[in-house]
Amino acid sequence: MKQRQDFDHKGFLATVSSKPGVYRMIDRHDKVIYVGKAKNLKKRLASYFRKTGLSTRIISLVNNISSIEVINTRTESEALLLENDLIKNLNPRYNILFRDDKSYPYIFLSNHDFPRLTVFRGKPDKRKGTFYGPFPSAGSIRYTINHVQRMFQLRNCEDSALSNRTRACLQYQIKRCTGPCVGHTDKESYRLQIEQAQMFLEGKSDELIDQQIKLMEEHSSELNYEQAAQVRDRIETLRRVTEKQFVTDFNGDIDIIACELRQDFSCIQLFMIRNGTSLGNKPFFNRAKLDTDAPSLLETFIMQHYSNHPAPAEIIVSHDLENIDLLAESLHLLNHSRVRITHRVRGKRQRALESAINNAKQALESYLLSASLLSKRFQNLVEILHLEAPPERIECFDISHTMGESTRASCVVYGREGAVKNEYRRYNINDITPGDDYAAMRQVLERRYSKRQNSPELLPDLVLIDGGKGQLGIALEVLESMNIPNIKENLRVFGIAKGAERRAGYEDIIDEEMSSLKFPMDSPALLLIQQIRDEAHRFAITGHRQARAKTRRKSRLEEIPGIGVKKRQLLLNTFGGLQGIQAAGVEELMQIKGINRETAQAIYDSFHG
Repeated sequence: MKQRQDFDHKGFLATVSSKPGVYRMIDRHDKVIYVGKAKNLKKRLASYFRKTGLSTRIISLVNNISSIEVINTRTESEALLLENDLIKNLNPRYNILFRDDKSYPYIFLSNHDFPRLTVFRGKPDKRKGTFYGPFPSAGSIRYTINHVQRMFQLRNCEDSALSNRTRACLQYQIKRCTGPCVGHTDKESYRLQIEQAQMFLEGKSDELIDQQIKLMEEHSSELNYEQAAQVRDRIETLRRVTEKQFVTDFNGDIDIIACELRQDFSCIQLFMIRNGTSLGNKPFFNRAKLDTDAPSLLETFIMQHYSNHPAPAEIIVSHDLENIDLLAESLHLLNHSRVRITHRVRGKRQRALESAINNAKQALESYLLSASLLSKRFQNLVEILHLEAPPERIECFDISHTMGESTRASCVVYGREGAVKNEYRRYNINDITPGDDYAAMRQVLERRYSKRQNSPELLPDLVLIDGGKGQLGIALEVLESMNIPNIKENLRVFGIAKGAERRAGYEDIIDEEMSSLKFPMDSPALLLIQQIRDEAHRFAITGHRQARAKTRRKSRLEEIPGIGVKKRQLLLNTFGGLQGIQAAGVEELMQIKGINRETAQAIYDSFHG
């Protein structure tokens, strides 16, 4: 493959220094397509313009370069940190970005006379209390909290509920709380519950079981058989939970990271150990966009991951890293504490690493199998829809409302690897006749593609409309009105109409000529279309329900100017709720302190206008 030489690389390289720094490669649309760092900028950038030895992917990158911008840094560590920030902020086309937008959850135990047990997301702050974690997934933290509630019966209610309750809640009735809100337990007894829960969360289950056995024997010797039976049940539960908990012999906090690379796909498997207890694992899948290897992927993952999450004292990796000292130094700057990164381990560390490597291999095999099935569906889609090539990007739209209330539209995006969830979008639909699905579809398509009509490279290859000929006609009309160059050749549009009795498998797929395409019920292409349509529907209806719930939670009084929180509460207390306020006249409303005739009239009009 020939390398295009539009960019004057010789003139550019003559101006570049040999210092460490970061470079940004920019295409003709002024979009950053690649960010890299180098210990020696001149040497690194010159390597992209060699006459031989470049891979097809590197040549593709170089052919898209219109300009290169460089930033010199004092040290290579600064360059690594800056590169990481730029990749996360710019998401360049040729860089790998490990998406992990959600913060990991912690268990938080408040500092209170009767401490509260809750889930906390984000970085642990200075609030009074103790954090346990982080946990790699919501499932692992739910499992732990569920068992802590069952065994130690700690409260999870708000402090305001604790202070104002007059009778115990359902948690007390089902033995998930000892009822401190209504005096069913005292501070000393609750403190013992807290101490036991803390031992469990700190991985001291064996000590806790020994302690409970002694307590059970004490109750038995004192003939308190009912209390002894309660402690016995707690011991049995502790033993069952501890069997499922992977307790190690490690001290301190350790992360074990394994990488498996196959067919340009990679799996990073992260295992988290805190206080000698494994809190679970999390896989990260990605596809290589340039030539890469497992050590490079691990280095990229470590920088991106630990710039969002606190690093443990020790990180064990599956491959020997070239820049291991540089990574450790950079993590030290990020976390303000020493981090040891190691590859050569023995004994229990080696066994734990081997387990992580095996998990990475198995997870990647499963992922590739699902990717293979997805590839077959895309190929079948080409055959049935008579496309020139498998679409790289599919966008599907759906409208959701209840009798015209809180109308929301969704756009979900699928690529060759499946759903691209970070590019999903919801749209609030306003200024239309309630229930007019055609107007709603017109509005969302105009808003979506008006910003892209001058950038054809941002357009999808295939658009799916959840609806029949009417909605499809609106979509074709909107797209044709935008004068997008070669739109008919580059962008296909199809409608998905409900079939007989609205049953899955009987959908009508309608093309641009308003003709129905018949798919076999077991067609891989039809399964793909159903999957994408169902995801668009789920995403739309979730947004609609959230908007509807928010609207219904909002009091009509909040929309009246001059009515703040105190006046609103006073009105509700005086008239016994919104129905009483609605039945009141202007004179009655004026009897409330702070409400004059003008405000009273505004309140009256809001209910009777």
